[in-house]
Amino acid sequence: MSRKMDRRGFLKALPFIPAATVEEIKEPSSPPEEELNIIRPPYSDEESDFSKCAECGGSCITACEERLLFRLQDGSPQLVFSDKGCTFCKKCAEACEFDVLSTQKPERIYALFKINISKCVSWQNVMCFSCKDPCIDNAIKFDGIFRPQIIPDVCTGCGFCIPVCPSGAIEVFPLEREREENEENTA
Repeated sequence: MSRKMDRRGFLKALPFIPAATVEEIKEPSSPPEEELNIIRPPYSDEESDFSKCAECGGSCITACEERLLFRLQDGSPQLVFSDKGCTFCKKCAEACEFDVLSTQKPERIYALFKINISKCVSWQNVMCFSCKDPCIDNAIKFDGIFRPQIIPDVCTGCGFCIPVCPSGAIEVFPLEREREENEENTA
């Protein structure tokens, strides 16, 4: 089943598609997964074997109500925030045939969300709470009425703050789970 995307949706998604993936589309190759800035869906962990996705028909992708999952060349899912966020509905994990995604795994998206202060209108002394309003985890705190900051320990990575930001100031970076766990173990 092909998924159609209008031009506006495609252009809004472009900043979140890793450059390596765009290059792959132009000139197919098989770079190691580490070189790509892949944000994986929730309900996965460091033990999730995404190589099994090559045998799958992409049931997690079609099950995603928000249409945030896209299939990479190797068949594995990638989360791309465009005009919505993840509701953690568990349908992707329930649809996964090979238990790569499982409801027994964390309900968290392993990504770091940061506010680019040079783009953020609130950091330019304009009253704006656009990112805070949809944040049900209360992970965005303001220093006074300006200067919002995302608290990484509270943020689940749902991404609902991204499409509502009027200046596109919220940036997303994938986290390396192994590095994150090593830092927790040494702290």
